[in-house]
Amino acid sequence: MNRAIAAGLLLIGCLERAEAFERPANTLRELSQAFTHCARLRIQPTGSEITILFSLKRDGSLLGKPRITYSKLKGDSDDQREFVGSALSALSTCFPLNISDALGGAIAGRPLSIRFIGRPVPSAI
Repeated sequence: MNRAIAAGLLLIGCLERAEAFERPANTLRELSQAFTHCARLRIQPTGSEITILFSLKRDGSLLGKPRITYSKLKGDSDDQREFVGSALSALSTCFPLNISDALGGAIAGRPLSIRFIGRPVPSAI
């Protein structure tokens, strides 16, 4: 009985989180959370870092082409290419995000940056 209640509460919490990302983001924090939720599974764990500068339109879609402003890439050239490709793919796949008119008006055309950090895969002991 207790397990069923715990499982039900866990499911409700997951559904509430999913619904939260369906509502328009109204703050930069909500925008960041929605993007992180979308991009989480697309970044490969290589130990690399990359920062991308981009702008959004009023409707939450990308304005222009994102620009890489910093990178510290680890691994061989294939791993590095895959990491950069994953980060750029996350941007093109996740945007446009659902944002409110107020947030859209506040951030439209302004430079935003996001930092991707690939966590290294833990080695088996």
